[in-house]
Amino acid sequence: MDSKLFPEGVQRCSLGKFMLWLGAVGVFLLWGIYAAFIILYNGIGVTGLDNYFGFGLWITFDLAVIALGAGAFFTGFLKYILKIDQLKNIVNLTVIIGFICYSGAMLVLTLDIGQPGRAWFGYWHPNVHSMLTEVIFCITCYCMVLIIEYLPLIFEQKQLNRIPFLRHLAHNMHVNMALFVGVGTYLSTFHQGSLGGMYGVLIGRPYAFREGFFIWPWTFFLFVLSAVASGPVFAVLICTLLEKVSGKKLVEYKVKSLMGKIAGSMLCLYMFFKLLDTWAWATGYLPSVGLTFDEMFYGNIYGKWLMWSELFLCGVIPAIMLITPAIRNRPSLLYLAAILDCCGIVINRYVFTVQTIALPVLPFDNWQTYVPNWAEWAPSFMILAYGALVLSLSYRYLPVFPQEHRLNAK
Repeated sequence: MDSKLFPEGVQRCSLGKFMLWLGAVGVFLLWGIYAAFIILYNGIGVTGLDNYFGFGLWITFDLAVIALGAGAFFTGFLKYILKIDQLKNIVNLTVIIGFICYSGAMLVLTLDIGQPGRAWFGYWHPNVHSMLTEVIFCITCYCMVLIIEYLPLIFEQKQLNRIPFLRHLAHNMHVNMALFVGVGTYLSTFHQGSLGGMYGVLIGRPYAFREGFFIWPWTFFLFVLSAVASGPVFAVLICTLLEKVSGKKLVEYKVKSLMGKIAGSMLCLYMFFKLLDTWAWATGYLPSVGLTFDEMFYGNIYGKWLMWSELFLCGVIPAIMLITPAIRNRPSLLYLAAILDCCGIVINRYVFTVQTIALPVLPFDNWQTYVPNWAEWAPSFMILAYGALVLSLSYRYLPVFPQEHRLNAK
């Protein structure tokens, strides 16, 4: 009976194996739900957050997955606006990844705001002077856009597609998809930038503060570039993981290589401006306020190794690898470059979130250390499990990969 729900012409594992997999995913979901109940009942005092570290693992996690989920709006922009037709074979996956990342981030923020009963205050009583106001509206609206982009894929499920209304609705939504993608690109670009701009305007936090271009600090543009430089290869990694787990070929390698080339080009652009920004910050801004480069780092937990890893090991090196055809066309090297690229973005979000706050800013301050406890890890793993659940169900029952049937035909 379950096989009647599969996409046309493809095979899936037995229902028993699938339920066993869902059971393993469910363990992490239940663990996270239990932690969420404890947090909502007792308050965020049960976490490792305190009056000093209002931002921690959850914000790092949110910023990282939102950046890695940027493959949705960027790939959609390239496919529907710039008409790069090859991307049609992976664009469905990027939409699902984007939906998971953005909806998951909003779920975690429900815990992070401390009083979720007042979550609506951000919409009804917005602080018009805060960049986070723009962020909350753009993230919410873009999450709605992702739902709209995801719906046609759901309606194309074999059984649902037999319903004339849903079939015609899915067709009409596809016809007008360029409009939704355009709106999504606008919304996502601005909230990605404002997340970076939020740090760039913190004049009392010398690790993050940056000079600006008109009304925007440099970090506004750097966050946008870093997101579009990592999102496409993150989609490649998820696609490859699905291929390894399912034992099937889902997308032609030349599509993955194209995604790597696009990400590599954007990563080169990002690294050019990021290195320039870091140099100007270290030699210009810090001396102007009486600080030195060495004072921005402390021990191993906030050491310089994080910056060098982000800039070179996870920045310059994968950028060179991704734009070099001889390297990019070798699967193992493409995947290695993709992993390094994504790790670099995660490090960037971590240091801007945690190291920025840990740095002493007053004469009587000392370096502060932050260690997330189980109550923060559990919801984070819950979102990963939620993503695995949505992705598993989508792959099993929806026509996510147009090439799958042809690539696996015997």
